[in-house]
Amino acid sequence: MDPLQLVVLALVQGLTEFLPVSSSGHLALVPLLSDWPDQGLKIDVAVHVGTLLAVLVYFWRDVGVMLAGAGRLLTGRGGPGARMVVHLIIATIPVVIAGLLLKDLIESGLRNLEVIAWATLGFGLLLGLADRVGMTVRRVEHMTWGDALILGLAQALALIPGTSRSGITMTAARFLGYERPEAARFSLLMSIPTITAAGLLVGLDLYEMGDWAITREALIAAGLAMVSALAAVALMMAWLRHAGFLPFVIYRVLLGLGLLAIAYGVVEI
Repeated sequence: MDPLQLVVLALVQGLTEFLPVSSSGHLALVPLLSDWPDQGLKIDVAVHVGTLLAVLVYFWRDVGVMLAGAGRLLTGRGGPGARMVVHLIIATIPVVIAGLLLKDLIESGLRNLEVIAWATLGFGLLLGLADRVGMTVRRVEHMTWGDALILGLAQALALIPGTSRSGITMTAARFLGYERPEAARFSLLMSIPTITAAGLLVGLDLYEMGDWAITREALIAAGLAMVSALAAVALMMAWLRHAGFLPFVIYRVLLGLGLLAIAYGVVEI
């Protein structure tokens, strides 16, 4: 693979995976702005692993609490960690079901530039509305089973390319009244089982193809994706402690309009 292609794909995936700006919207621009071939399943797995590691590192305290909580659940006990695990399980179920039922439709009918552009624009505006009208009084510790289910249903919408998994879940959390950092916190924790499942599915496809050996390119891609994702998460969380989602909304609107201009032939690339 062209070294520049490897770096660009890993950085784009890492930087946009957890920001509410639509990673698929950015990745759609890569082939439009270059003549690079498809990167292949091995690199897909690698960047997924890299972004997953970034979340595990940044939220290591929450991960530790949840691991302890999972142990408590197995022995029939409760506690904050156990509740968080249950909420993540509830929030993950809708996207698993939707993914299994709609896999063919998503891969064949929705992966086009026009859909990505409209989703990037529309759900970006919805994020702005949620951030404007949503109260800021709730924390993850206040979450209920119903909240977790609503966030899970929102996450299922992210199967539409351009929606942004992190963006739509933060939007739902803000509508429910969660503080901005807390909305981002649970959204990113929700990514752990989701990215793990997606990575395992792609990895299984890779294994069935007989091309499962780890290569230097895959390791480089994973490392770059991890570092860039970790930086993006840290900067976003620091920003949300003092300000809102408006910069992300503006960016999404501009990106969506740009993609629409390309999709409808207003701009030639």
